[in-house]
Amino acid sequence: MSGGSTKVILAALAANVGIAVAKFVAAGITGSSAMLTEGVHSLVDSANHVLLLYGQKRSGKPADAMHPLGYGRELYFWSFVVAILVFALGAGVSVYEGILHILEPEHAGSPIIAYIVLAIAFALESGSTWIALKAFNIARGKRSMWKAIRDSKDAPTIVILLENGGALAGIVIAAVGIAISQWTHNPAWDGAASVLIGLLLGLVAVVLAIEAKGLLIGESADPELIEALRLAALSRKGVSGIGDVITVHHSPDQIVAIIEADFDNTLMASDVERLVDEIEADVRSRWPNVSHLSVRPRALIAKGLPI
Repeated sequence: MSGGSTKVILAALAANVGIAVAKFVAAGITGSSAMLTEGVHSLVDSANHVLLLYGQKRSGKPADAMHPLGYGRELYFWSFVVAILVFALGAGVSVYEGILHILEPEHAGSPIIAYIVLAIAFALESGSTWIALKAFNIARGKRSMWKAIRDSKDAPTIVILLENGGALAGIVIAAVGIAISQWTHNPAWDGAASVLIGLLLGLVAVVLAIEAKGLLIGESADPELIEALRLAALSRKGVSGIGDVITVHHSPDQIVAIIEADFDNTLMASDVERLVDEIEADVRSRWPNVSHLSVRPRALIAKGLPI
């Protein structure tokens, strides 16, 4: 998962750096507000991808005395920062620039260059989006797109997928705004397109912030994995019942799990220790993503808890 996310981030970063340069050059030549907005959009996206790469690297640091469960959640922290930047810089600058252009319209130069740059940008963004979507579809299986986004723990891929989707829509809006301005000879439409792009980015940022916040607070693993952990522990001879199975994602490939198990009362303490070791070894071999596992002996029947 981590390797796949890194590939997705690098592809998106390479595409956005080139796109940002081209858009700024086109904005300088044509004077288009929508093109300038799109340039800022791509520049913010490029900076965001650098932050995601940094978070990816930091999340792989080994556990230490200060962070005994590791640094996995740094990836989610930087994903949240990205959402804030998209809202503050991407959406804020776009709306501000658009309003200025509506209040003080300026006729743009030849739009041919703008159309060429937007076409190239659309092609590059589509390629980057395809890579992200391919990685996303592998993970989502048969779930719907929206449910998979809500359930996904791979924040970088979700960030890039939503950002790129917003970027593709923004390119279309910019092209339409320039075309209407040219057709009506009213440059205010170019500014209106910039405002609309900003509102779109604001919506994307809100969705990203909601997803990143949930992961940062701590989300459980998929129900299928939780049930599999329960059955793996319950299948051991000497385990008479399983209580709560608590899981928390610290990164896409780091899960902390606690299994409450009721052991046969006839077992010796050494037998219980052996069973705990066997359960932990079995889980580590079958689910490497479970980076930390604790099997907690608990008398479920005595406490009236479900088995």
